[in-house]
Amino acid sequence: MCTRFVYRGKDMITGFNFDIDLSVWKHKVIEEKERFYIGILRPDGKYHSYHGVNQNGNVGTLLYVHGNPAGAYQDSRNCMTIADLTELFIKAELSFDEVLQIVKSKKIVYAADSTMQAMLSDIHGRTLVIEPGIGYREERKNYSLITNYSLIKPESTRGFIVPGDDRYERALQLLANGKNEFSVSEAFTLLYAVRQEGIWATRVSFVYSANQQTVYYVENNHFAHIKRFLFSKNSFK
Repeated sequence: MCTRFVYRGKDMITGFNFDIDLSVWKHKVIEEKERFYIGILRPDGKYHSYHGVNQNGNVGTLLYVHGNPAGAYQDSRNCMTIADLTELFIKAELSFDEVLQIVKSKKIVYAADSTMQAMLSDIHGRTLVIEPGIGYREERKNYSLITNYSLIKPESTRGFIVPGDDRYERALQLLANGKNEFSVSEAFTLLYAVRQEGIWATRVSFVYSANQQTVYYVENNHFAHIKRFLFSKNSFK
């Protein structure tokens, strides 16, 4: 369970709630000179950056989704996993335009052990929703939003909606009521409103401000204790 949004106003603001079952995945917040990310421990012993921000303004996140057979993992030169694509984008090894070319030319599939969809955005607020086995959609609206259900083909995941899970509707209303000056504070208000508790609790919430070149984040729903990670003022190329 996760929530991700992008708001394009006077500042390009993006926010993410990372909701995870700690019995399944191990994670930690990692701050590097050129990258902020929630590291996910994988079988290779490394913490991979599937959810994070690069100093150039690339923001990538993966969100759990009930898989469909058309997106099943394939080990083929004509396929690329959504996990690899997202991590390469966060590492700035792929630009937004390069990702667009890949989703047009290759089949994007799930990882071998998980079914995820992605939202990627760049410093200008261009946003790309990628759903393996379904397709992709580029968005340039005032705001974009995704949770754990399909946006491109909603009927494919409608039957999996958890009773009472109205995170998308509540977040959408807050975004729709936002003004051009949508702020970091308002972003945290949204993330707080759709936070999760229990087994799939929100473990990390982060907000990235393009104008400030800064990531603000909280851990374990402690919204009164916001931490800050500032990229170099000369980070954008």
